[in-house]
Amino acid sequence: MSDNCIFCKIASRQIPVDRVYDDEEFIGFHDMNPQAPVHVLLIPKRHYATLMDIADERLLGRAMRAIQQTAISLGIADEGFRTVLNTRDNGGQTVYHVHWHVLGGRFMQWPPG
Repeated sequence: MSDNCIFCKIASRQIPVDRVYDDEEFIGFHDMNPQAPVHVLLIPKRHYATLMDIADERLLGRAMRAIQQTAISLGIADEGFRTVLNTRDNGGQTVYHVHWHVLGGRFMQWPPG
């Protein structure tokens, strides 16, 4: 756990959130600033600053399975959804605890605009 990391505090239940997914390794919760009708963040409970800090390929596979299960439980799996992972400053990462955005509920044009 990183002492100043907001996502570590969420993972350790120091900051309460409305959890939509929770298992031994990951937590999914609604984004405070949603960019789509459904916008969930999926985070590992263990602190990894960026994708580049994860060497465990099985953990990455389990993250994809958690995203699938989250999309099913939120009712967006059949209609489609977008998964976004920003890495480092030039990749748009603003919180340095790796996290996946799961967005759905409308067509997500890329690039935005």
